[in-house]
Amino acid sequence: MTTTKSTLFSAIENLVKSLHPETISSERKTVLQPLADFIQSKVSENKEIRINFICTHNSRRSHLSQVWAQTMANYFHIKNVFCYSGGTEATALFPMVAATLQNSGFQINKISKDQNPVYSIKYANNEHPIIGFSKKLDNDFNPKSEFAAIMTCDSANEACPFVPGAEKRIPITFKDPKAFDNTPQQAEKYNERSVQIATEMFYVFSQINS
Repeated sequence: MTTTKSTLFSAIENLVKSLHPETISSERKTVLQPLADFIQSKVSENKEIRINFICTHNSRRSHLSQVWAQTMANYFHIKNVFCYSGGTEATALFPMVAATLQNSGFQINKISKDQNPVYSIKYANNEHPIIGFSKKLDNDFNPKSEFAAIMTCDSANEACPFVPGAEKRIPITFKDPKAFDNTPQQAEKYNERSVQIATEMFYVFSQINS
């Protein structure tokens, strides 16, 4: 792990510094380890690291995972990391996900306003924004080979026993905050899931020797 200064927006960096990876259980660390191993193997071989986070609708957990993984790669100065997301079907990035990320310090701009809006999601001044929109896992926006497929929900994990082109298929599932849509706890639960994913991606990238 390097001590080079982070280039994240200050609000995001402050959030990252407030995370508690020491609270991750040993069982959960076992679930996360294959992703850390995949990243480390690519770093050791000086190869590009492609990670596609997959959920059924590519609307909530897969986007949170994509954004936080890309952000943590930047925070820990792991180069040549390219994070993607996809679904077994395309719907739309759920607005509460964008709001949750914005509240965490990301700069969010909606650059198209159709039924499946496209968002620009920035975490640092001098880095390319993450382009967020709902897409099937084999969309042309996503890699076709030499990537790790991270299954972020049980239904996608069960529906996709095989992901074409994936070098590794790793289940890292999260509870769906959708269960709290249209309830008073909605914002709290989306933030809770976002913080969990941020904490776990922090842990994964903190393991990498670059």
